[in-house]
Amino acid sequence: MSTNAEHFGHFGCNAFDDRVMRQRLPLDIYESIRRIRDDGCEWDPKVADAVADAMKTWAIELGATHYIHWFSPMTGIGSGKHDSFIDGTNAGSPIIKFNGKMLSKGESDASSFPSGGLRATFEARGYTTWDPTSPAFVLGTTLYIPTAFCAYTGEALDQKTPVLRSNQALNKQCLRMLRALGDTETVSVQATVGAEQEYFLVDKALFDRRLDLKVAGHTLLGAKPPKGQEMEDHYYGSINERVRAFMRELDDELWALGIPAKTEHNEVAPGQYELASVYATANIACDHNQIMMELMRKVALRHGMACLLHEKPFAGINGSGKHNNWSLVTSNGKNLLDPTDEPAENLPFLVSLCAVLTAVDDYADLLRLSATCPGNEFRLGGGEAPPAIISVFLGDPLEQLIAGIAEGHAPGKSERSHLLTGVKSLPLLMLDDNDRNRTSPFAFTGNKFEFRMVGSSQNIGLANAVLGAAVADTMRRFAQMLEEAENKSACVYGIVKETYEKHKRIIFNGNNYSFEWANEAKRRGLPNLATMVDAAEAFVEDKNIQMFERTHVFTASECRSRHEIMLESYSKTIHIDASVMLEMVERSILPAAMKTLGENAQTAQTLQAIHVNCETALSTVQKLSTLIDRVADLSAQLSKALANIPHNGDARETALAFRSLASHEMSRLRCAADQLEEAMPEQAWPIPGYSELLFDL
Repeated sequence: MSTNAEHFGHFGCNAFDDRVMRQRLPLDIYESIRRIRDDGCEWDPKVADAVADAMKTWAIELGATHYIHWFSPMTGIGSGKHDSFIDGTNAGSPIIKFNGKMLSKGESDASSFPSGGLRATFEARGYTTWDPTSPAFVLGTTLYIPTAFCAYTGEALDQKTPVLRSNQALNKQCLRMLRALGDTETVSVQATVGAEQEYFLVDKALFDRRLDLKVAGHTLLGAKPPKGQEMEDHYYGSINERVRAFMRELDDELWALGIPAKTEHNEVAPGQYELASVYATANIACDHNQIMMELMRKVALRHGMACLLHEKPFAGINGSGKHNNWSLVTSNGKNLLDPTDEPAENLPFLVSLCAVLTAVDDYADLLRLSATCPGNEFRLGGGEAPPAIISVFLGDPLEQLIAGIAEGHAPGKSERSHLLTGVKSLPLLMLDDNDRNRTSPFAFTGNKFEFRMVGSSQNIGLANAVLGAAVADTMRRFAQMLEEAENKSACVYGIVKETYEKHKRIIFNGNNYSFEWANEAKRRGLPNLATMVDAAEAFVEDKNIQMFERTHVFTASECRSRHEIMLESYSKTIHIDASVMLEMVERSILPAAMKTLGENAQTAQTLQAIHVNCETALSTVQKLSTLIDRVADLSAQLSKALANIPHNGDARETALAFRSLASHEMSRLRCAADQLEEAMPEQAWPIPGYSELLFDL
């Protein structure tokens, strides 16, 4: 009993959260911070020194000796430098210094991070600035202070700043809509997000023997194992003790930081798992997910495992995504995307729903862009994840509701039915309004939208910045219509009619995996941006730049810089993959194969010398010889193609060349190398195979 009580009391013990601030800050300082965080109020300079003093004392009590301005540059991973609290000595005793200026402002070399031309090497200054809306926390002996990161000129160089900007835009326009509909009590509206994180675990000793896993994060070679996920026995199955021990420690680490890990289970593929956290505001949820990914890697190492966050670590089995569950919640706890029992009379719900539908259709290319990364190209549309075509699942009851309003019908009240199991002793359960659609990239799931395209390795900041900006821009127009309307209900129903007539093409409740849907989507005129190179162009489309500038989420120069960063990142990733593949083939696989060929040739020669006619021995030598020659030839082709890729300054042209390299030379070499693996004795193959990697835990 006491153990459970202690465990629950342990929650958030390493987070400088609301509970700690209420205890340690003067009331006026706490209220100022609360208004900044919860109500969207402007920064108050007087809070910095008081918060810094309380935060320093609290952190040192927890064993912290250093602090870090923790930020998320365009690399997508958490960054920062560790500074000691010590600021000299006096008579042999350390002088501890940490004031409001040190809390609020840090400096970093902005030229050493991806900037897409915003910063030159000789223009190095960049600033980190404290984000008071996200709790600081202690990890190990370091106080982590969540910060934004921008250039000396003010442009955002990180993932957090656009999220904060989109939150501001969304709050402003949603409040306008609510005020126009007579709501005078709501103080703020925030997007809330719950991220579901998928990942793989492999034995660390096996991981260390695979150059591709160590350097590229996924396997570049590997023959299909005799068993994959065909038996469908891993999903929700029993978690083995080694993995369970990892999950327990991860839970404890997250629990101490105030990150509520809610759900964990085996995923579809062998060696694959999922962890979902409870909803938080979009900005905090982005920070929580970054912390979660960092801790997954660290905790896995303590248990002799490696955590793989790549979207497609293994060919032939399901990859990993990150479902971004998004909703809008008011300061008094009302979910604007909750239909309630009377959806036809719930005017804020109808407007919010229409704002999302319109935004998703108008800016489908941007949503696709927000879920693009090199690894996701291997996952999207592969019968395991949504296709690259953006559509929205509403479910039949909700679509019928808005279609009825659009057509001028009096919406009827639907009656929910019960789950009929045929077993009298089981509880009589009320059915939800509609079934789930696991193939939809953007699905309504009762009171939220689930954006299912985001890749498992990605920072969710871009997805939420784009979604927030697009909905805010649409809500701006709807709010203006409502402010000018005399009959608010009629205006809302007019918005529903306009939305359904103009944007019903984005609604699809069927099977997104089907070939028929791809043809239907093309007929509807929906974009199908299959590759990262194609998707990146959305950042420089005029309509998108104009939307970002209206909402103040990105400037035109920031859009262009991110476009260039995405293309450069893609090219660099494929270049590394190709280089690793060549090194594995030339320095490991071919030497091992030649050795095996020699041993088999010697065996065949010995048999012939004693007049034993063994066709298997001869055919094995011939088969190995043919495969080795093919692998060597394709390796040479890849090496030549890689060397001939142009680097003339045109980022798109270079990225397209690398896309072709991955689709052709790399793909052909992998196919041949995998055939060679299948022809080799298991003990002679120089790297761990899929059977070991997926099942040896």
